Amino acid sequence: MGRKDASVSNPGDSDDTEDTEDPVHPVPSRPGGVGVGVDIGGTGMKAAPVDLGTGELVGPRVRFDTPKPATPETMAGMFARLVASFDFDGPIGTTLPAVVRHGVVGSAANIDRSWLGVDADALFSTAIGREVTVVNDADAAGIAEMRFGAGRGRDGVVLVLTFGTGIGSGLFVDGHLVPNTELGHLEIDGADAEWNAAASARERHRLTWPQWAPRAQRYLEEIVKLFSPDLIIVGGGASKRSSKWLDLIEIDAEIAVAAMTNNAGIVGAAILRSDLNAAASP
Repeated sequence: MGRKDASVSNPGDSDDTEDTEDPVHPVPSRPGGVGVGVDIGGTGMKAAPVDLGTGELVGPRVRFDTPKPATPETMAGMFARLVASFDFDGPIGTTLPAVVRHGVVGSAANIDRSWLGVDADALFSTAIGREVTVVNDADAAGIAEMRFGAGRGRDGVVLVLTFGTGIGSGLFVDGHLVPNTELGHLEIDGADAEWNAAASARERHRLTWPQWAPRAQRYLEEIVKLFSPDLIIVGGGASKRSSKWLDLIEIDAEIAVAAMTNNAGIVGAAILRSDLNAAASP
């Protein structure tokens, strides 16, 4: 039976398009291997097969609406349905917009509070009958940028910051992830940084990009003071309009625009799962 919350797009499409069925999509082979990544957000859950050698999507990106309420039980069911969209029987990597320590959810700022303390690895693994690894969504986006995007080949301290509804962060030291940094929740001027500096704050206060830029400047100044990064990679919705504000930012660190766009979470989740497989192999 078709569902109105299902959509599918081809790898090169910028937006998802309406689909009325739940077809099973073939997953092609590639010399570098193929994995399936899932990216879970507050409004949508997306998945696609990923060429692990290039970071490119090699099949359609399928999206379902995130269920309401987004409890562990309802999301596990939707996750299983999403994964079943692909003819793929290997382990899966998925993001979650939360702190995730060894598979266990440790925060609930952006998801239902019933997730706190849930072993998300075990929950999703049980839902599909095979191994699933869960990672913080911003960390996954950072992994993709470091492997295939603007951070490729960069050593030193690299910060991937996503300016969207909130501010996500992925911190890397010589290519190694420091997980769950949640730097959007730094207190700056008496408030969570993302309340004033996320892209959503621009929309909420009806600011132009030049009017919003000083908020990003203030946040980035604090980031540089605390972490002395060699490179800051700017992603999220604000990165799509970087030409309207990024030239107004003056900080003592190199800034680059993210290259992986909306697929970063999917790609990063697939990479992480593949790397764990490789590490476990004799």
